[in-house]
Amino acid sequence: MARWPLGGRVVFITGAASGIGAAGAVELARRGATVVLADIDLLGLQTTAARVTPVPDLIELDVTDASACQDAVARTLARSGKIDAVWANAGIASIGPVHLSDPALWRRTIEVNLLGAYNTVRAALPAVIDAQGYVAVTASMASFGHPPHMSAYSTSKAGVEAMCNSMRIELAAHGVAVGSIHPTWIDTDMVREGDKDFPSFRILRAVARPPLRKTYAADEAARIIVDGFERRSRRICVPPFLRAVHALRPLLTTRLFERDYLAIAPEMEQAFLESAAARGASAASASRRVSSQLRREADY
Repeated sequence: MARWPLGGRVVFITGAASGIGAAGAVELARRGATVVLADIDLLGLQTTAARVTPVPDLIELDVTDASACQDAVARTLARSGKIDAVWANAGIASIGPVHLSDPALWRRTIEVNLLGAYNTVRAALPAVIDAQGYVAVTASMASFGHPPHMSAYSTSKAGVEAMCNSMRIELAAHGVAVGSIHPTWIDTDMVREGDKDFPSFRILRAVARPPLRKTYAADEAARIIVDGFERRSRRICVPPFLRAVHALRPLLTTRLFERDYLAIAPEMEQAFLESAAARGASAASASRRVSSQLRREADY
């Protein structure tokens, strides 16, 4: 596939305060792109900006607010004059069985990960069409592999992948390419919080079979993702061997492939119940960072 040089491109990135969004912003800038960083976490954005040269524009943004996404795009166009690529990367996770986890956090996961991605892409599309550019959306391995206690996250990421598949066809005649990004376990705040604070998440991680058990560095993931940007790839798998897993996705919902999950599901549920009894359903369903954000919005 012909290379799409990043030098001089303007890339608008949400979820850029940490994780692969932050690492990706650094790598994009290293390859010559001008990055515009957006996130609800302004302090985290400032930390990312300190790693980027030249100093990028920062936009405090809640992607669930469609009008705020429109304003963020307008501000970017006023400053940079164009948007060549949009990367809808903002995301959160919640955990727990459907019948026991906090319903507000389940809904919030869908709002941020799926509706937030839609709001971001929809706002930026006119500019990206003008540039005949690239749309990238962070999905996950969870878009095609759906483990227990991760129904909200898997639902949101499967929806993101489906949205990308439709947009890819819709936008082809406009010269715009669309890519979905599918990472496995990456060393980010989301995964570290899961390992530290959620017993059922640790059980889930422990049952993963090699090579799907490995956690990859965010900088390594960023290099693979930005390589995909330079090819305007349809699908970016991190690590690349996940392409084979994606191709075999119909097998992932067979009894053979579900047997490990079926074996640990009762243990996971008991661990969740014990955590919820000690901490409350909300604290057992999402990290302090995500739960406190939801409480702030409710108070507002």
